[in-house]
Amino acid sequence: MTTDVAASITGRRRPALPSYERPSGVHPPLDFAGYRSTERRHPRGPLMLLPHRLTEVTGPLLGEELITPADADLTTQHAGEPVGQRIIVTGRVLDSDGRPVPDTLIEIWQANAAGRYRHAREHHPAPLDPNFDGIGRCITDSAGRYRFVTIAPGSYPWGNHHNAWRPAHIHFSVFGHAFTQRLVTQMYFPGDPLLPLDPIFNSVPDEKARQRLIAGFDIELTQPEWALGYRWDIVLRGRGATVFQ
Repeated sequence: MTTDVAASITGRRRPALPSYERPSGVHPPLDFAGYRSTERRHPRGPLMLLPHRLTEVTGPLLGEELITPADADLTTQHAGEPVGQRIIVTGRVLDSDGRPVPDTLIEIWQANAAGRYRHAREHHPAPLDPNFDGIGRCITDSAGRYRFVTIAPGSYPWGNHHNAWRPAHIHFSVFGHAFTQRLVTQMYFPGDPLLPLDPIFNSVPDEKARQRLIAGFDIELTQPEWALGYRWDIVLRGRGATVFQ
């Protein structure tokens, strides 16, 4: 880790975020032939270093008045019950040494049980669920734990190639202690037959890193006659780091 303090145009020294070396061979390449849209999205010129000013290196400022326990239960956000299999997803956010990362904002978004997102540009002709928005958030506790109650998402077609279907997954966003520290990844489910066929999942070059994106089913976490349980830890850096997009 390096911590550089850059000089502003006025000659004053201002805070800069620590920088970390991105491990090679773990995260997806910026351009992956099997994932068609990366050909149009990946940068073609040298990256530009943008200055980090006070806005970028401080915040977001969160608290109990903004993030409530109700935000983490996606099944109780409307008057009615959403359609689908209720699930519990929980785990820890850890650093490279296995230490918990507390007070971190976790946001999730996902398709409903029919495989449809509640989004204006969604074209999948599956039904919308009036009782399911597919978004939630929580703050990790002192032990780095998070917990969501939601509905198992469905698979959906995505037009990348002939007969292309995404495996069931939940998108995760992890905020650090500044806006520039946001990391985004996806959690998958064990035994999904679409995983070997999915270019996004398989853009991760390392097999062990791909397996770390798959949650583990936990019968002890499962609640009888109510919800299935899955555990999935998010490791920010190090040899066992979670793959981020």
